[in-house]
Amino acid sequence: MRPEGLQGIVAPVPTPFDPETGEPAPVALRQIARALVDAGLNGICTSGSTGEGELLDDAERVLLVEWLREVVPEGVCLIAGTGAESTRAAVRAACDAAGAGADAVLVRPPAYYGSVLTPQAFADHYARIADASPVPLIVYNIPKYTHVMLHDSVLRTLGEHPNVVGFKDSSGDLKVLAGYRAAAPRLRAFVGSGMHVYPALEMGAVGGVLAVANFAAEVCVKLYATFRGGDRDVAGALQERLNPLAREIVGVLGPTGIKAAMDAVGLPGGPPRPPLPPLDARQRARVAELMAAAGLRAAA
Repeated sequence: MRPEGLQGIVAPVPTPFDPETGEPAPVALRQIARALVDAGLNGICTSGSTGEGELLDDAERVLLVEWLREVVPEGVCLIAGTGAESTRAAVRAACDAAGAGADAVLVRPPAYYGSVLTPQAFADHYARIADASPVPLIVYNIPKYTHVMLHDSVLRTLGEHPNVVGFKDSSGDLKVLAGYRAAAPRLRAFVGSGMHVYPALEMGAVGGVLAVANFAAEVCVKLYATFRGGDRDVAGALQERLNPLAREIVGVLGPTGIKAAMDAVGLPGGPPRPPLPPLDARQRARVAELMAAAGLRAAA
């Protein structure tokens, strides 16, 4: 897929696990992907934060790409999360994902030594991956989980690399998104916060990689389409509809809450992989309450 095809609403899909064996479940994963593609999403991303990517082994990540490639059609971008702690491992993961059929890779920064890595070290890490990757690279800023905030200068250094095509900012801070946009105007900007889709589009983002799209796909797609079509009032109302879902289900409960919300709309979210704990009864009831308030429920 050409870089200009990277736009719109992308769902970072959860990894469904067999409740008996704990292994990734290919039938359930394909069911999720088909439903999201049918809802009009522009892309599917596997092995990201929502996909419990850091709880998967290398072989599982490759299998997920292979399984999704079978059902994600041409014209819908298939992105693979391939971050790793060493540059060597991240290069290998990007090459493996490309070989399995990924159109692009989403790469979070190395975190374990993050406190001693300079912005130049992060930029060098990404540049080496991009040099070796057979497919385009998207830089992923996710400080909630990595505890690393990529400096604007990292994006500035990478901004003209021919194989770095965009960034996803999940900081939840629009000032960070604005700083990245100013530092690297060539790169395609994606917002990772479901609470900030509308303002991010106003700021020039080309779309969002949104966990909330896994269980509110139609709302996200309509928000993007109405904004692009110039109907800002409708787009703003749709953003207001998304806000409590993104704030509480995604922001507070994380991957486990997202899976519970998918269960609520008839998609196979299922259990998380330990050490992530399942939701308790009170949390599940709150998810159900939020979904009902948003008018989201399983199809009859």
